[in-house]
Amino acid sequence: MNRFHALTAVVALMTPVAAYADAAVEAPIRTMVAAFNKGDVPLAKTTHVAAPMILDEPIAPYVWSGPTAFDDWIAALGKSEAAEGKTNGVVAIGTVTRETVTGDHAYVIFPSTYTFQQKGMTMRETGSMTFALIKLGAAWKIAAWTWTSPEAVMIK
Repeated sequence: MNRFHALTAVVALMTPVAAYADAAVEAPIRTMVAAFNKGDVPLAKTTHVAAPMILDEPIAPYVWSGPTAFDDWIAALGKSEAAEGKTNGVVAIGTVTRETVTGDHAYVIFPSTYTFQQKGMTMRETGSMTFALIKLGAAWKIAAWTWTSPEAVMIK
């Protein structure tokens, strides 16, 4: 094997492969992100189980769980962003980097960015979103998720 082929093999092994991706598993995640970006809170909420767990590190108390978790998180997010002068927030998820499905449970990680305006500047947090899902009947639902990233940086 020459150096080119060896390098190609190493790069191929290091590159995330979407071949294991399951569109049905990812559907509620993509729906939640799209609904959040449109401001459609009711639709985003429907992608979750009745009592989800949410961990969102930039917003105290950082964890919400139970039947009011989604509503409590969205209220805390709105309050936090208003206090910090953040507007026009948009979440983008990249290509799945890990997806494990075992029966009616799934674990999915996406690289993610959150871009927003703050005090006239465009800011961006780059991190990841990790999801645990459960299949209820024919539909996958988000049971838990977390947002993890360093602090936002200004985009020039």
